[in-house]
Amino acid sequence: MRIFPAIDIRNQKCVRLKQGNYNEQTTYGDPVEMAQEWVDEGASFLHLVDLDAAKGDPSENLNVIKQIIDTVSIPVQVGGGVRSLERIEELIDIGVNRVILGTAAVKNPDFVKAAVDQFGEERIVVSVDARDGYVATDGWIETSDVEASQFAKQLEAAGVKTVVYTDISKDGMLEGPNFEALSDLNEQSELQVIASGGVSSLSDIQRLSELKLYGAIVGKALYEDQVKLSDIMKEPTTC
Repeated sequence: MRIFPAIDIRNQKCVRLKQGNYNEQTTYGDPVEMAQEWVDEGASFLHLVDLDAAKGDPSENLNVIKQIIDTVSIPVQVGGGVRSLERIEELIDIGVNRVILGTAAVKNPDFVKAAVDQFGEERIVVSVDARDGYVATDGWIETSDVEASQFAKQLEAAGVKTVVYTDISKDGMLEGPNFEALSDLNEQSELQVIASGGVSSLSDIQRLSELKLYGAIVGKALYEDQVKLSDIMKEPTTC
């Protein structure tokens, strides 16, 4: 199972939010330095989220993202406010390996298919961000009337290969992921599922691996020293 250390960027700083709440923020410093730290501890892939872009400012952190890509020697996937083919191309042009679609994928299904058709299934990932079983949008501020399970089926039909599944109630709470929802999604589709939200211990990592998920994103647990990335990467099932 692939491990993705998370770097959430707001105002060019590395931050963590609680349950996606912009008023519940903890700042951890320079994103470029944090990226290098995770590489030094064995990371093979980084997960970046541009929180400003998610709320409508796509330019605030672009330079920081490029600095990270230029600094580290591992691939990077980036999400947050990706709402056009032009934005996808802009991110790929600066070296982003995979681009994560969120709100736009819910509101405009044709956009997802166009993105996969133009850039390929290996380049496009879609976030399935669920609140009480329904997909959240607009930086998790709004909740749509689209069921997460149905949305996943639509994505698969559009040619999407990989999704990031987040149970928002678990995000930043260090209480463990929603194992049941992750298991259901993994078993009921051919999608590569990346778990996100709530991972707080080596036992969580081991349990996710037993579910045969493609990957897991680890965020707050690393920043709060609940678990060390170097220890996670020593697990026989992680890479």
